[in-house]
Formats: sequence, C-alpha cells, structure tokens
Amino acid sequence: MNTVRLSVVICVYNEAENIEPLISKLRTALHNLYSEIIFVDDGSTDSTLEKLKQGAGPDITIVEFRRNFGQSAALAAGIEYASGKWIATMDGDLQNDPDDLPRMLEIAESRSLDLLAGVRTQRKDGFILRKLPSRIANFLIRNASGVHLHDYGCTLKIMRAELAKSLGIYGELHRFIPVLADLEGARMDETSVQHHPRKAGTSKYGINRTMRVLSDLLLILYLKRFRLKPMHLFGGWGVLFTGAGAAIMLYLFAEKLAGHDIWGRPILILGTILIVAGLQLIVLGILSEMQLRTYYESQGKKVYRIREVHLPGSSNRA
Repeated sequence: MNTVRLSVVICVYNEAENIEPLISKLRTALHNLYSEIIFVDDGSTDSTLEKLKQGAGPDITIVEFRRNFGQSAALAAGIEYASGKWIATMDGDLQNDPDDLPRMLEIAESRSLDLLAGVRTQRKDGFILRKLPSRIANFLIRNASGVHLHDYGCTLKIMRAELAKSLGIYGELHRFIPVLADLEGARMDETSVQHHPRKAGTSKYGINRTMRVLSDLLLILYLKRFRLKPMHLFGGWGVLFTGAGAAIMLYLFAEKLAGHDIWGRPILILGTILIVAGLQLIVLGILSEMQLRTYYESQGKKVYRIREVHLPGSSNRA
C-alpha cells in the first residue's frame, strides 16, 4: 500500500462560491503527487458543505463541525485526520495558490526542513483592514518570540506530519505555528508564494484581530521562556516582592523602636501587600512546577526532542 506523500488541510467557513474552483485547482496542482485533500467545514451556514460533498472523491476527506469552533480547532482536526508524511495548510478563499504546493514540498524535502512557511511578498489585500493589522502582528510576534519569519499570517505552510501532530494548536494559536514549531526544535525556513485577490465571499478577519494577537502573544512568550521552568518566572518575582516587603517592614520596625508612630502609614500597607503577593507568587511557582512534573511523568512525555541518533556504523534515524 502506497504512503500518502502530502496531506493538504483546508479550513473553510462560508466559502461556497470558492469550493468548486478550489477543488479543481488543487487536483490540477497535485496530479503528480500521491496526496489527499482534507476539508474542515467550520460550521458553515451557507451551502459550503453541499458544495464540498458535490466535489468529493477518493482524494477528498470532509470533516464537518457541529458549529463554528474557529480556525485553530479546524486546523487541529484536519491535522488529526491527515495521513500523509507531509502536511500542508492553506486557506479556502483561493487567495493562496495550490500551484505553490509541489514547489514548497520539493524545497522542504531537499533542505530536510521540518516546516516551510509561505511569504506573501505581493499581497493583494487592502492596506487598512488587512495589511496594516498583519504588519503590526508580524512585528510584535517576530520581535517578542525571537522567531524571525516575515509573514505569520500566511496560512500556506508545509510541515512534517510528526511535527504538525505534536504542536497542540488550541484557542487562537494558529497564528503562532512557527513559534510552536520552534518550541519543538523544528528546522524552519520561508519562501515567497503567490497571493491573489479575493474574488468571491467575504474576509472573516479585520483590524480587530490585532488585540487578540496581543493576548495570545503573552501565552506564547510564557510557553517559549518558562514552559519548562515556571518557578523562574513566579519564584523570581515572588522573591523580589517578598524581599521588598520585608525591607519595608524592617525599616518600619526600626522606626517603631525609635518611638515613631507607624500605624496607618501607606508604606505599611505597601509592605504588607508586597509580602502577601510575593508569597502567593512563590506558592504559584511551586504548584506550577508540580503540575509540570505531573503532566510529563503521567503521560511519559519527554522535556527534550531528539532529531536523530547516529549509531556506530549506521545512519538510522531515531
């Protein structure tokens, strides 16, 4: 039995007018590859699902959600059902070009990459509602995470299946797939891809997504810097607050011994708050460390990722 070389995961929501031409373009672009196409219908309220069923064939799997769960959940579901050695993700609005897929797969395989991200160098979108929010988000993510890719908003990516299935794409983290991949020690690169103007349907995104990126970025920064050492975050601030509070209390104690009245002074309240907050942060750090150990030890997970083991006289991969 042949192994599927490439699985293409496409999340769609109210894209009925784009389904038929998209399927046609995909089949043309992938005709020389042993591939499969997985559509995830994210609770569409138009005729998207009917169009998918009309175009279905042995190369197409349709995952139907009961309601709209969002792009991250749809991507996670599509990746779960993918059986290929490589998994590609792309939008269902025909702005990503399926003709880029064979070239991207060749680049990823020839360079032994784990992830190849697309860059929309000639993006065909409006500046205020699409390009501006995207540039702001890219700047924030790139500089805060230290993963220096140019276009985090481009859905067109190709990943090794083992990487894609280990990412844990929850909430709204689909924007941060390269950062999640970096946490797994992935070897990444990027390449220019085509981008077309939307001809049918309406965009589901706008300038309001920038605020969601900011909140998700805080989680990503925590995962990147303190996922395996939460005590370094909570314990560090806890010690600082407790130390500052204790210093204030020692000063007030000396004031009291000198005969001064310290009751009702704002600095007394500040010292008390700092000590209580510091102790709470230290306890939170300890609990986080215990939860971390439970997470890894109960499921037999490892805190490291091995790319390859070179045995004497052998080139076998781990």
